[in-house]
Amino acid sequence: MLQLLLTCLGVLVLLITLVPYTRIRHWSVRSFDFPLLQIAIVATVWALAQLALHPDSGWQWAGVTTSVIAAAIQWMRIYPWTPLARCTVVKSRSYAPDQELKLLVSNVLTPNRQASKLIDLVKKHEPDILLTLESDQWWGDQLDAAVAETMPEAIRIPLDNLYGMHLYSRLPLENVEIKWLIQDDIPSIHAWVKLKSGDRIRFHALHPRPPAPSESDESLWRDAELMLVGQAIAKCSEPTVVAGDLNDVAWSPTTKLFCKISGMLDLRRGRGQYSTFHAKYPMLRWPLDHVFVTEHFTLVHMERLSEVGSDHFPILVTLRHNPSRAAENEPEKADREEREDAEETIEEAQERHGEAPV
Repeated sequence: MLQLLLTCLGVLVLLITLVPYTRIRHWSVRSFDFPLLQIAIVATVWALAQLALHPDSGWQWAGVTTSVIAAAIQWMRIYPWTPLARCTVVKSRSYAPDQELKLLVSNVLTPNRQASKLIDLVKKHEPDILLTLESDQWWGDQLDAAVAETMPEAIRIPLDNLYGMHLYSRLPLENVEIKWLIQDDIPSIHAWVKLKSGDRIRFHALHPRPPAPSESDESLWRDAELMLVGQAIAKCSEPTVVAGDLNDVAWSPTTKLFCKISGMLDLRRGRGQYSTFHAKYPMLRWPLDHVFVTEHFTLVHMERLSEVGSDHFPILVTLRHNPSRAAENEPEKADREEREDAEETIEEAQERHGEAPV
């Protein structure tokens, strides 16, 4: 009976492993994009458990085989986000503070009222830019009182719908735009940041709607927003940074396509997962909060910070604008089919905009 149960579970975990490769956008399918490491561990344990029972029939070996295949697929998908893989963004080799950008990104969780924890981190690390997601008017008031003097450049979008944003900067911000790209209640911030060196970089702050029962039945709205921003970045050869809670993991088909469409690079690749969600459940964690860059940058430092009362950990990244080393980075390029897929996703979302939950 135990062997039969393990065999059925092996088949199930293989199905769970393969279903994210489909084009189905329903949240019940896309949710399996997230727990990659957890599924890999479960598949490995099930395979070992079945081998320990000394299988002696075809259906028992079928259970072992399905578990092994599922584990192999999942570990292969995880590999690029481990220190064993090659980094796609190279490490900075020299000290050049005037060319650096220190960025702190934190989804604060709107009902969370432990603002002092985040403010203490800001005072300790002194980022050039602080980006908060899910920040309402209360959070804006706390941040204004604590950091506005040292970070005078500010963009405030206080909302009560879990999609508020606040951006504070020590560096000058130019040509600031607040856009509602796909849905009328989901804002994004777009600006130029002027470094101390005088160089200007393009900055995009995003927090698209996730595929989840309480938010949206499908991933279309998130996918379309990422594709739309990716297309805009591809048309611009300037150094660019994208940051925010993308409500997607680095290895999902959507985020990988976004990187190909835009030419952006994932700082995590070759370094680790730096999982930022869920802060309260160690066994259920994956990377949702991201910083992507074009090939114009090298990485000085990246760190997941301590919890701030939210369900997300903040992440701190220090970048160096270093175009002379652009050739050492390795952006991927989308092929014709992938570009067409991105365009179709955007068009579908725009056509169905009137049906979107707002």
